[in-house]
Amino acid sequence: MKSLVPWKKRNRKVTNFDQNFEGLLDRFFREPLFPMPGLFSEDSWYPTVDVGEGKKDIIVKAEIPGVDREGLDISMDGRLLTIRGEKKHEREESDEHYHRVESAFGYFKRTIELPADVDASKVDARYKNGVLKIKMKKAQGTEMKKITIKTGK
Repeated sequence: MKSLVPWKKRNRKVTNFDQNFEGLLDRFFREPLFPMPGLFSEDSWYPTVDVGEGKKDIIVKAEIPGVDREGLDISMDGRLLTIRGEKKHEREESDEHYHRVESAFGYFKRTIELPADVDASKVDARYKNGVLKIKMKKAQGTEMKKITIKTGK
């Protein structure tokens, strides 16, 4: 009777394939295309960013641990928000030998296209505990409008 249900035997292999494929996709979208710093750009790392949109505001949160507030630069050009800065490599002289170093350091630059136009004069940026939070008021006239779809001729 088991031979009549061949997928039962392969079920574990299909599940493993699904998990491996999902992991591959996660790594593809999470990690940079060219992970070697300096090969194609000056950037050696970049902060992770969350972009949220409300009725009147757009909020951008960037995780930038280990960077001083004075070392951050934020600029806007239309709908493009650019965050740049530098995380300095702190090297201590000691007899310790590291077996693994995963800390990122160096210059970074992230440019994000905002989902709506914002009023550049109404931007509030705060940096606390390694998280940069930028709250921007939407520009007048950028409300979402529902469009009715008509059928027929």
